[in-house]
Amino acid sequence: MDEIDPFRPDLVINAVALKYTLDVFREVIPHLPKEYCILSDISSVKTGFKEFYEQSGFHYVSTHPMFGPTFANLGQLANENAIIINEGDFMGRCFFKELYARLGLHICEYTFDEHDRTVAYSLSIPFISTFAFAAVMKHQDAPGTTFKRHMQIAKGVLSEDDTLLREILFNPYTKDQVSKIRDEMKELIQIIEDKDEDHMQEYLTKIRGNIK
Repeated sequence: MDEIDPFRPDLVINAVALKYTLDVFREVIPHLPKEYCILSDISSVKTGFKEFYEQSGFHYVSTHPMFGPTFANLGQLANENAIIINEGDFMGRCFFKELYARLGLHICEYTFDEHDRTVAYSLSIPFISTFAFAAVMKHQDAPGTTFKRHMQIAKGVLSEDDTLLREILFNPYTKDQVSKIRDEMKELIQIIEDKDEDHMQEYLTKIRGNIK
């Protein structure tokens, strides 16, 4: 911390695990120039961050690069996304817009609440689906192509840091998404039990429409 005092940063990017983020901010804030320093985070869940930032009295900007080293090609990010929270310091947002645009990222802007709802949908659904696949996993001597592709995804997701997985799953909006998956599974189980061909056809039509 004693190195921060003479450095007097214009911007502090807090990139620790979510459960430590606010504590680290509280630790570092006494060493920052309040008149111009901007606080920033790249956390995957933003619950409580807006309230913290506004109470801190500092300028702030919050973003979320929606990719990581497991699946993304960090040398070519043109197909990746980043979220910039549209609340907070204008100049801070401009800085990250320029930075992310230079990297070729597709940029979306959301409020703190919209961000957490989006993450609950876009990350928790594939995470939960992967967990279900891995939970019933058995060794296959001759796996098919679809199985191998799912296995590759499962290995990638489960190689992520456990803290990140917890952050996504403990997002306040994740439970609703998991409940939707449960409801769909109930319907599918019933179709299978009934061997209802018409209902199955309707179900396949519905889910194909979702991925157009």
